[in-house]
Amino acid sequence: MHPSPAILVLGNANVDLVLGEIDGWPVVGTEIMVERSEMRPGGSAGNSALALTGLDVDHLFIASTGNDPNGAWLRDAFSKNHSLWIVDDCPTTLTVGIVHKGGDRAFFTTPGHLDMARVEDLVARLPDAPSGPAFALVSGGFLMPGLRAGTSKLLDALHAKGWQTAIDPGWPPEGWQQPTMRLVKEWLDQADIALLNEVEAAAITGEGDPDAAAAALTQGKASSHMIVIKQGAAGASAYANGQRFHASAPSVRVIDTVGAGDTFNAGFLAALARGEDLSQALTRGVTAASRAVSTSPRRYRD
Repeated sequence: MHPSPAILVLGNANVDLVLGEIDGWPVVGTEIMVERSEMRPGGSAGNSALALTGLDVDHLFIASTGNDPNGAWLRDAFSKNHSLWIVDDCPTTLTVGIVHKGGDRAFFTTPGHLDMARVEDLVARLPDAPSGPAFALVSGGFLMPGLRAGTSKLLDALHAKGWQTAIDPGWPPEGWQQPTMRLVKEWLDQADIALLNEVEAAAITGEGDPDAAAAALTQGKASSHMIVIKQGAAGASAYANGQRFHASAPSVRVIDTVGAGDTFNAGFLAALARGEDLSQALTRGVTAASRAVSTSPRRYRD
């Protein structure tokens, strides 16, 4: 049996229809024209898996789709050598992303197969981690009720299989209510690496400054626990072992930012799995994300 790759990705994949760009929302009942559209595979975990393929990084992506034509299209869009699919008897989730001028975006998502996903199906398919650095990324759980309820169980199962865990919780559709805050803090306590953007970090901690947010998130945790805060055009910072590391982002012309943070996750974890240090890993993540948001068709490296 071949050893598992050093990167494991678990979470959501869905069909993304990206339209843009617009300058403010149109009046209800009217129609406007946009310059471009793109139908592409997406989802937070899916975007990371695509980036790993684009970066030529060996990995395994475990996810689900529906059994409709969109599901078949979605499965075919990912590398067959790097994907393990669960096919549920339901429609496949579709997300429409509207890109605004400046690269910001809004999403509209149908429940579809993400409502059917079961954490038990993921746990049953987990491989043992290979020797050496090995990282499992869990993302997109807020859009998957089964994964949301079972994330703690999944993190425990990953640790039992020898994986270092990283979690990107994303943004909860219901907002940051108190039960959601408690749940996320539980996940962040369990995971070895927390991957947040600066808006999420501020929402969880109440601290607008990334350094202050990181201090609040690391308080009382083991020194090895790592917090990463993605800051868009300002780059990204990581906090571990009482130290702060930062990588600046290059200046690029932004086409769209869909999946930028997910691409960062891929480049960052791939570098750690290769044994690169934290500063190098931040740079790898920022560079990959900057390349992705500034190219169409999307590219992840030169």
